[in-house]
Amino acid sequence: MTFLPIVGRELRVASRRRSTYWWRTLAGGVAILFGTWLFLMLQWDGQSQLGIARFLFGLLTGCAACYGLLSGAMNTTDCLSSERREGTLGLLFLTDLKGYDVVLGKLAAGSLRAFYGMMAVLPVLAVPLIIGGISAGEEARMALVALNALFFSLALGMAVSSVNRSARAATLKTYAMILLITAGAPACGAWVAYLTRNSFVEKLFLLPSTGFSYATALDVLYRPKPRQFWESAATIHALSWGLLIFASLVTPRVWQDKPEGVRRLRWRDRWQLWSHGNAAERNSFRRRLLETNAYFWLAARSRLKPALVWGVLGLIACCWVWGITRFRRDWLNTNTFVITGFLLNTLLKTWFGSEAGRQLAEDRAQGTLELLLSTPLKVRDLLEGQLLALLRQFLGPLMVVLAADLFFMGSISLRLMGPEVSMADEGTPWICWWGAAIIMLIADLMALFWVGQWQALTSRNPVRATIRTQLLILALPVAAWAMSMMAAVMLSANTPSPGPGWKTALGLWLGFGLAADAVFGLYAREKLLTEFRQVAPRGFGGRF
Repeated sequence: MTFLPIVGRELRVASRRRSTYWWRTLAGGVAILFGTWLFLMLQWDGQSQLGIARFLFGLLTGCAACYGLLSGAMNTTDCLSSERREGTLGLLFLTDLKGYDVVLGKLAAGSLRAFYGMMAVLPVLAVPLIIGGISAGEEARMALVALNALFFSLALGMAVSSVNRSARAATLKTYAMILLITAGAPACGAWVAYLTRNSFVEKLFLLPSTGFSYATALDVLYRPKPRQFWESAATIHALSWGLLIFASLVTPRVWQDKPEGVRRLRWRDRWQLWSHGNAAERNSFRRRLLETNAYFWLAARSRLKPALVWGVLGLIACCWVWGITRFRRDWLNTNTFVITGFLLNTLLKTWFGSEAGRQLAEDRAQGTLELLLSTPLKVRDLLEGQLLALLRQFLGPLMVVLAADLFFMGSISLRLMGPEVSMADEGTPWICWWGAAIIMLIADLMALFWVGQWQALTSRNPVRATIRTQLLILALPVAAWAMSMMAAVMLSANTPSPGPGWKTALGLWLGFGLAADAVFGLYAREKLLTEFRQVAPRGFGGRF
């Protein structure tokens, strides 16, 4: 028997896909354009050559490590869970295949694009080395950190996928574990070390973190203690292989349907009670929502969704209370306002985009959507019900975020209206930028609703629908704005003009954002209202 037959087959199949090569070209092109844009912006700002090299190197390598952590999980979290949902995983084990054959085969299929993208990005990291101020050893260590992060993310995605059926649950758990290991573990280690006065405990929590590996790869920390970097890199690599071994041992056993134990049934009943309430509460809630819209009840049955959004906002509020208690008036500064406002707006947009088409995508994947279309429900009823469910979940938090934005904008304006600062010189840009951010928040949410619904009908799974929606509405306008600013700086380089000002930057940002919302949102709305019934049972036909 051929050694690792599925690996060879999956690599041959992936090598014939156009997307494999397009993804490599796209990743390298984005890295080149982003690096060029940063270089021109820093040079236009008057930074020194050494400062430009250090800033470029730190940001590009950080982005490469984040790319490794995120893209790996995105490509492997549904490898095995999709086979379990479709009932084909057990058929593989009717042959002589072993667990590691299936796991490594799926790993090869899901990792090739991510690996090619990383290999296209790594040469761009050498540009600061050419500029000067970066050592070759530092460059090599950062490349190792990025590759190690990618391998860890791929392995973690495979391990989580082996024990989950739902693609959404596997994706959320994978990203949660990445956040826990990368950021949560170092924070817990610092807290435990503070309580026990033992630095060795803190080191144990730091070693599995990619952030710690990244920090110790820098020359300033590597030269005094080189052992720390290699210990962290070895720990992450060994943990990745451990996750693959776990997936190989679990996969041959999880495909079988087994009766659930008493403890598992109790926990499921408890979760059902927390999420939907008792029988009387469910009946009252169902009756009230069904009188409004039948699909509204289907999409809004879980009462934990709004509570979860409020819980996250509560955590951010707790951080503010801690900051005011700890730093008092020093906490109330412009940087804190800007960071908090950006975090709130971005969090609300991405969360709304992930929920916009989730119910519709799940109903379509399970075949429930065709049954719904055979009822007297109209397409507008389905869309209206989904909109009502989203309003139930996000309308209250949206009002809070808008109130926070207005508070931050007013606070900054009052501070800049003092006698020592001219309002026309300093306050006006802040007010204009913040007002534009409020406009973009509302416009993006409207576009995310329509685009999310259409992508739910035309994407292969809910995860891809969410990614495409956020790329079109949130990422594409920012990329277009960055390219335009880079072009404006390049055009003004050989002229006596000072280059684009804040009004030009604001106009381009607002223009690209509203244009993307209008074009993609109106297109998706028209498609939903005219081709919903044709696309829903047909397959993956609709594309932008």
